[in-house]
Amino acid sequence: MTTICVWALLVLLACPVDPFRTLYNDRKDPGPNQDQTDPKDYHQDARRREEGKCRRCCDPGEDTPHQYSSQNYPPYQIVPQINITLLKGEKGDIGDRGPYGKSGRAGQMGPPGHTGMKGSKGSMGLPGESCKSYFAAFSVARKKGLHSNDYYQTLVFDTELVNLYGHFNMFTGKFYCYVPGIYYFSLNVHTWNQKETYLHVMHNEREVVILYAQPSDRSIMQSQSLMLELERDDQVWVRLFKGERENAIFSDDFDTYITFNGHLIKSKNEL
Repeated sequence: MTTICVWALLVLLACPVDPFRTLYNDRKDPGPNQDQTDPKDYHQDARRREEGKCRRCCDPGEDTPHQYSSQNYPPYQIVPQINITLLKGEKGDIGDRGPYGKSGRAGQMGPPGHTGMKGSKGSMGLPGESCKSYFAAFSVARKKGLHSNDYYQTLVFDTELVNLYGHFNMFTGKFYCYVPGIYYFSLNVHTWNQKETYLHVMHNEREVVILYAQPSDRSIMQSQSLMLELERDDQVWVRLFKGERENAIFSDDFDTYITFNGHLIKSKNEL
């Protein structure tokens, strides 16, 4: 249908039509009551009658004024209006997507929304491990006195009062940490008359605190206490200073004067 309309418009453009001009030969013969007048005489009489009057230069059926007689004007034609939408082609393919534009400025935060409905209760989870309690404690004693010599001596104990889970080794005289955490330790000794008392509480190979008493005419009880944070396999023990000085601690077979105690305050898992 679109093709037929286009061809019809092209035919109209190719065939000029003058709606205003009519050949004298095509005019109808005058009636019996009309005068037979020569066309040339008719135009001459009309020019005489209309002299001095304004008229259009392009009125149909009249001669062109002399001032425009030298110009050749094209005949009048009907110019049809073509609806361009009838010539519209098929829709083309979609083009490639262009690049993203720059991000705009962030807007202001909107008001908080309404509180949603309460969700349904979830399913019960798997049972957890049972609560574990960790313990570590020891209390050991020595009933024999000890004098210094040319090297450092580890204070070894001969009496076991409390040794929970065997964390204190009676053979080496050292406490071995199996439960990391915070521990409390205390050391009690009896000084020897006229001799110096000089010991260290050791954390692994590091001297932590000292227990010291000057020589005196009478012996006294001397103590030291501390707290330590221990990791697994740490060691805590007591060392007697070497023999550069007259150094000794007193005890006998009848009474217990020397004790070393320790216990776990809180495990590392609970910190």
